[in-house]
Amino acid sequence: MKGAKLHYLGSGLSAIGLVMALAVPAARAQEPAYDLLLTGGHVIDPANEIDGVRDVAVRDGKIVRVAAGISPQAARRTVDVKGLYVVPGLVDIHSHHYGYSGALFPDDTALPAGTTTVVDAGGPGWRNFEDYQKKILRRAKTRVLTFINSVGLGMGGEESDVNDMDPRATADKILAFPDLIVGVKNAHFGGSGWVSVERAVEAGRLANKPVILDNSILSWTGRDTRTKVLEKMRPGDIHTHFYNDRHVEILDRRTDKVQPYMHEARKRGVIFDLGHGGGSFLWPVADRAMAQGFPPDTISTDLHAGSIMSTQSDMPNAMSKLLLLGMPLRETIHRATVTPARTINRLPEIGTLGEGRTADVAVLQMQEGVFSFHDALNKKRLGTRRLLNVLTVRAGEIVYDRDGLAFPNWDAPGAYGRTR
Repeated sequence: MKGAKLHYLGSGLSAIGLVMALAVPAARAQEPAYDLLLTGGHVIDPANEIDGVRDVAVRDGKIVRVAAGISPQAARRTVDVKGLYVVPGLVDIHSHHYGYSGALFPDDTALPAGTTTVVDAGGPGWRNFEDYQKKILRRAKTRVLTFINSVGLGMGGEESDVNDMDPRATADKILAFPDLIVGVKNAHFGGSGWVSVERAVEAGRLANKPVILDNSILSWTGRDTRTKVLEKMRPGDIHTHFYNDRHVEILDRRTDKVQPYMHEARKRGVIFDLGHGGGSFLWPVADRAMAQGFPPDTISTDLHAGSIMSTQSDMPNAMSKLLLLGMPLRETIHRATVTPARTINRLPEIGTLGEGRTADVAVLQMQEGVFSFHDALNKKRLGTRRLLNVLTVRAGEIVYDRDGLAFPNWDAPGAYGRTR
């Protein structure tokens, strides 16, 4: 014993220290394996071809396991989501958070809707990107990415000012912030001709990023859909607001048939984005296009102060309208997660519940009843189902819980900590 004791002391470890050291692995072995466990929900994760009842385990802000029958005892916090849909955090590639009076702070509107990633569509330009960083990006819990405006001052400037459209300066700003800027936005050009589109596409070419277009084809503009989608746009470029009839002419106005050049553009790799908003979703266009097999590639909101109060077009609302038009639920989830993530070159970083990925999760409820859905011209259509978000997890943290699913009952033992 004396020899053993001297050996411990000689190696710098006391007998008490040895006991404590041996106890540490045992204590760690007793710690819960997971920080958060969502149990019993119907998981729809199209990227990983999961569509069934599973549990989702989270540790250190990451998804670590998606499987059936994970023990609740293995988690510090367990939330029963039976009867609900568990999906990747929704990805909205067209929303507004900076640069004009209708901008909305992302955490206030995105997180309650289950949207964990938003892309600000053209709020800042290269001249004011750092101000946008300070006011929005550094403050938001929501993951905020950016389509930088082709105009130097973005939506806070004059979007018809050709002199402020500098492709080289725009591309340089993208190259300086490749993790934050996913492409170029061209919108609201009040002049005629193609100059604004061409300068935006040039900036995209210089930075090797896609362009998202939002400009009209009204008769006086000198622009037309066919030229735009077949000649000006590149594979991977995006046209938003495509279920109206002033940004793209998806339907022949005489026959109500989808224009052949729309199919051709899609085959070329042009992406068509919903961009619902307050003025860009019309029931007749959406109904006829969907009936002829021409759905949106990506579902997005164009959410701003006007649209959130009129068409109420957050992500679950926009998705519900596609369900009403006949899109299957799994496909709707795919176009609200996988496709937008891929479009902005962020898959599988976002848009999946893959193990090892950031734990961004939306828990959705499918309500049944009679519901009114509005289009941009304040025409309503009744449906019998709608999706609502009830719980949002962002980077492993529950940031929204509509019904208190994760809350203990008020009279549960220890609910208020120490006895009062």
